[in-house]
Amino acid sequence: MNQIEVSNLYKIFGHHAKKALELSNDGMTKEEILEKTGNTIGVNDASFNVKQGETFVVMGLSGSGKSTLIRMLNRLIEPTYGQIKVKGEDIVQMDKERLRHLRRKQMGMVFQNFGLLPHRNVVRNVYYGLEIQGVDLETRRKKAYEVLELVGLKGYEESLPSELSGGMKQRVGLARALVSDPDILLMDEAFSALDPLIKKNMQDELIKLQMKMHKTVIFITHDLDEALKLGDRIAVMYNGKIVQIGTPEQILTNPENDYVRAFVENVDRSKVIKAESIMKKPLAVIESKEGPKAALRKMDKEEISSVFVTNSDGVLKGIITAIDAKELIDEGKRSIKTIIQDVPHTTSPDTIIVDLLPMATKAEYPIAVVDEQNHLLGVVVRVSVLAGIRGKREGDSNA
Repeated sequence: MNQIEVSNLYKIFGHHAKKALELSNDGMTKEEILEKTGNTIGVNDASFNVKQGETFVVMGLSGSGKSTLIRMLNRLIEPTYGQIKVKGEDIVQMDKERLRHLRRKQMGMVFQNFGLLPHRNVVRNVYYGLEIQGVDLETRRKKAYEVLELVGLKGYEESLPSELSGGMKQRVGLARALVSDPDILLMDEAFSALDPLIKKNMQDELIKLQMKMHKTVIFITHDLDEALKLGDRIAVMYNGKIVQIGTPEQILTNPENDYVRAFVENVDRSKVIKAESIMKKPLAVIESKEGPKAALRKMDKEEISSVFVTNSDGVLKGIITAIDAKELIDEGKRSIKTIIQDVPHTTSPDTIIVDLLPMATKAEYPIAVVDEQNHLLGVVVRVSVLAGIRGKREGDSNA
């Protein structure tokens, strides 16, 4: 279900918006339009949808239009043309009262600069919005304390902003945005002002919060590593236009133009590419009800020395080796149950390559990729891990 639907959205700064739009439609560049009309196109024909519970990252360099875009989503900046639908309702057409309700109840916003009131302690900063809404003191304090615990600031409720580190101040800003329990969270370069270690901690904190709260998050950043880490999908902006939308893996492995390609060329792929992208169908699998002769026959055919064992529903039960199967045959036994070993290494399809490397370097057998019910989905072999890091694609030479 789409929580937000943006269609043909423009922001044109200046007094000749209609003329600038016509020139843009005729193919003129942003620079040419500025020279000809004195108008700047901040956002140029942006269209995208954001699903409920999704973290949608908008990424671009300074001047790409990303901050203008996010501020139009709650009309802090008024759109020039286009639609912005939230749960099917076009906010561009909302009157001031309806828009005020949307901002207070359905959307929270976290800025790069913390914007804390220095004379109010942490809890009073957090419940300030509820206070403006007329929520009684006991209720707003209770909600503020709850959300401060959620963001890891229990015990700091009565501290002043001057007594907090930069990361702690940003947690207060996040708590302030969450206290009214909005469906949508807008985050504009929220972690950009933080030191690298604190920034990483805040990214991890946001991921943990999302696992608990499932908010719809629009996150603005100029940091590609941050976008790849946080985003379920990423929109790349350049000169006011969205030039590509896709999952982190799609952006990384299939850039649509030279601009995106230049953006991603030096990315550490091991921190993005997942097991599901490099796993292969097992060469042979047997069911636990089969005998050692059938198992050995499959291993001989595929020229492998071990085979995974599943039940009839595809649930992984273990692994057996050719040597053990041969011994059973020599002993005249028909069941393989006594030689099924535990699988040394299993992983989920979402495991990134960097986390597979320790297993891959030690693994005697392929790594089994399984789902939450332990169904065997595929296998990852050492060469696939190395190829994934180098960026080789299916069909490339194995040399």
